[in-house]
Amino acid sequence: MPGVVIVVAVLADLYTPVASASLLAVAPVAAVTTLGPWAVTAVGLVAMAVHAVLADVEGTFGWQRGLANQIALAAVTALAVTLNRALRAQHTTTRHARHTAAVAQKAVLPTPPEHLGALHIAARYTPADQEALIGGDLYVVQRTPYGVRAMIGDVRGKGLDAVSAVSVDIGAFRFAADQTAELSALAQALDEALLREGLRRHGEEESEGFTTALLAEFSPDLGEVRIVNRGHPAPVLLNEDGRARALVPSREAPPLGMMSLGRWDAPVDVFAFPPGSTLVLLTDGCTEARNREGVFYDPGSRLEYLWSRQRGSTGGVPTPGTLLDLLLHDVTRYTRGRVHDDQALLALHHRPGR
Repeated sequence: MPGVVIVVAVLADLYTPVASASLLAVAPVAAVTTLGPWAVTAVGLVAMAVHAVLADVEGTFGWQRGLANQIALAAVTALAVTLNRALRAQHTTTRHARHTAAVAQKAVLPTPPEHLGALHIAARYTPADQEALIGGDLYVVQRTPYGVRAMIGDVRGKGLDAVSAVSVDIGAFRFAADQTAELSALAQALDEALLREGLRRHGEEESEGFTTALLAEFSPDLGEVRIVNRGHPAPVLLNEDGRARALVPSREAPPLGMMSLGRWDAPVDVFAFPPGSTLVLLTDGCTEARNREGVFYDPGSRLEYLWSRQRGSTGGVPTPGTLLDLLLHDVTRYTRGRVHDDQALLALHHRPGR
């Protein structure tokens, strides 16, 4: 870009009444965001040299059109170098902040293993606050003495304010999932952990700190999946032919962390999970995404379509990771990029013959 500006300035000076000095002053400014300080200085010196040659050829290198313009070009170059250094310092600070956020994300929300026996697992996370990298949605998959267990959840709020609640949820799940035999008892243990956290925080978090969550437990042979749904969007089960159905709970139950308002026994619903099936767990960042007409996104029908299209184009069954990538892209397309909530996705595929 700086080179183009200098060439345009030369042509304008030779073939139009426009003076070259004003255009040449743009060259070092154009280099501020793309080059280093020494390169910006070099561009400024080249602009000054070009102006001096043009003025000398025209015989106008006097005080007004010569030295004064040279001083102005030098001042603009110095300003451009100052701006360049400031931008580079800001970029370094931002890069360090994003690196810190990425480390925090991996610590608070670690990536699940790709394989646990015959389960092929994929997870995706897209925060509403793109600068934060992490927000209020969570997922976790863990092998336990009682089979593989998974949780997906959405804490009240979003952004960095919700990160501490996410940490509590995941920490409580990792401990209780290994210690609690019954899935309903696991949900109760998470309830109690959130209640204790709310009492420690006091204020609004004590009465309104809650997490919508879905707990899933796979039988040892993976033929069944048991689910406890605490106020969370229903997961979608894709069979081996790509047909989808939402696994709606038999009875509604409130989110976790609301024991101060009473106790509820959430049912444990059992569903078949034959080989070739894929269970997709998601948060309301997907289910409550809307298009311009205000129509909510339907993950079930869209997953059927995306699965069929991918199968038709590649001839193979889409992997869990591919399926989630297609779903995220489809939500973005559906909303025209106006997604206002975190999106967490977890796909667990029962690999045939494993």
